[in-house]
Amino acid sequence: MDFGKYLYQQKKKAQESKKKQKTYQVKEVKFRPNIDNHDYDVKMRRMLEFLADGDKVKATVQFRGREMARKDLGYTLLERIEQDVGANGMLESKPELAGNRLHVVFAPDRSSAGKASS
Repeated sequence: MDFGKYLYQQKKKAQESKKKQKTYQVKEVKFRPNIDNHDYDVKMRRMLEFLADGDKVKATVQFRGREMARKDLGYTLLERIEQDVGANGMLESKPELAGNRLHVVFAPDRSSAGKASS
């Protein structure tokens, strides 16, 4: 077999396998520990839209200055977000603290994502 033909076939196989893959885009929504109710509702509505579109969502709680001493507020906020997301998405990772940010990733619910694409 010709080596050029072999490379061509390998490239075609790789292209075909890429076509069948589902790619996710990760959207980020930032919160602060002492967020107001209306601001929270607006950001939560946006998160649910992202999940309905089939994108993953990274919810980030950013601390500034002395807020770092009250990390428990961030954890409770993430628990509230998890409760409000409910059946629209599922928790993909546990809350993780990195520097002055606390973040968690939500993936779209498989059953609702299938309905949206149909």
